Amino acid sequence: MFKRPTLLAIGLLSSLIGLNAIANQAANLEIENPFVREMPPTAPATGAFMTLINRSDQDIAIVSAQSDAAKKVELHTHIHDNGVMRMREIPEIVVPSMGQAELKPGGLHIMLINPTRALNEGDEVRILVTLKDGSEQEIIAPVRKIMGMGQHRDAGHGMKHHQH
Repeated sequence: MFKRPTLLAIGLLSSLIGLNAIANQAANLEIENPFVREMPPTAPATGAFMTLINRSDQDIAIVSAQSDAAKKVELHTHIHDNGVMRMREIPEIVVPSMGQAELKPGGLHIMLINPTRALNEGDEVRILVTLKDGSEQEIIAPVRKIMGMGQHRDAGHGMKHHQH
């Protein structure tokens, strides 16, 4: 008499666990202080910046991003190339388990290439990131006027450091 409901309960439970595992990475990724740098109307690209916080015990990787504000969206970092800082596309941005990744000018960022509209201070940009497990998370980032990278670094008061 109890076997059928027990098997049914086990089946439902395993289905729920399976569904939870699919959405697990997006559920464990928190986004803090997202913003997109305001750009002049003639600029070919701008960057999106934020702090990514991983509340899980497994690394989380962003493998792609898209936005209706740009024709192309790429994951980028800066590298030193013979004393010159250069931006490079990378295949993923990893947020370490129980850690965080800082997306900031001069470092990791999401590049919005060939904007589809003017991005002015006060506007909002929607960015959809896809994680390695296939789950997705939408980020709504306000456009901010940033005068220079040095001023941005000071805006965080130097209290947070990213992990490698």
